Amino acid sequence: MADVGETLEFDDVILSGRLPEGLPSFIPQVDGSGAGDLDAALGWPAYAVGLRRVFSPQTHAIYPRWDQAATAAEALGLLATTLTVLSGYGEDPLVEAFWTARHRDRLLDRLATLKFDLVLTPNYSIYGNWPRAEHLINMRRSLLLAEEFVRAGMPAVPNVYWFRLEDLQRYATWIADTAPPAIGINLQTVRENKNWETWALPGLSWLAENIPAGLPVIITGLSRQDRIATAVDLFGTGLILVSQNPAQYALHGAVMTPEGRKDLQARIPDAFASSVRYLASLLPEGDD
Repeated sequence: MADVGETLEFDDVILSGRLPEGLPSFIPQVDGSGAGDLDAALGWPAYAVGLRRVFSPQTHAIYPRWDQAATAAEALGLLATTLTVLSGYGEDPLVEAFWTARHRDRLLDRLATLKFDLVLTPNYSIYGNWPRAEHLINMRRSLLLAEEFVRAGMPAVPNVYWFRLEDLQRYATWIADTAPPAIGINLQTVRENKNWETWALPGLSWLAENIPAGLPVIITGLSRQDRIATAVDLFGTGLILVSQNPAQYALHGAVMTPEGRKDLQARIPDAFASSVRYLASLLPEGDD
């Protein structure tokens, strides 16, 4: 409780700032190496990189390659004008280590010098068989980290995770009171239809009806055409998707199509560009 400020309320967490201009409705996530080669065939305006590619779960420090880079765009081998997004989602040991280490050796300040254009702050897990107090602590930690990133000079979006209806209601009240620049939702672990239908979809539907119209909602982990269509119906032009599927498929020469995955043995940059354009075409902005 001391670690989260001796309260489980949200109303003392205030976020300022706004999303960077020019952020596309689809942002491909890359693994941190060879992004420049991928972009050569695409010229995309923004890329995301996962926390585990920047912050080591073994040493609990920034990887040397990143620590020696002047900017995130430089570390990724991208043009200086390309927007970069740090996707702070990861497995429990990684995000727990980041929470513990975040004030050591000016970690947040060093990340700030990399000039990420946006940070999606880590989400802390909520499991059904955990004590309710753990849920409340982890929801507050996700908001607190967003506030700490902003104070360190980084535009940040908090992750929203829920277990009960009252959790969504608390978030809606907090959003109405504080007007964050956007909210982030991590759905990377929602693979089975049961989890989608019983948890993710009801929560997304409730949020769509109860958050301010036009508030950007950044969802990470959607790649199925039907689920993307549902998210578009719910959030319209406020929806932004982040996905690592194009990069993963491209490593095997495969592309994403309306008919599903196709193994074409294509060149990695060409396969990547094709999948990015396809996913972007499913969104209202239709980035190309």
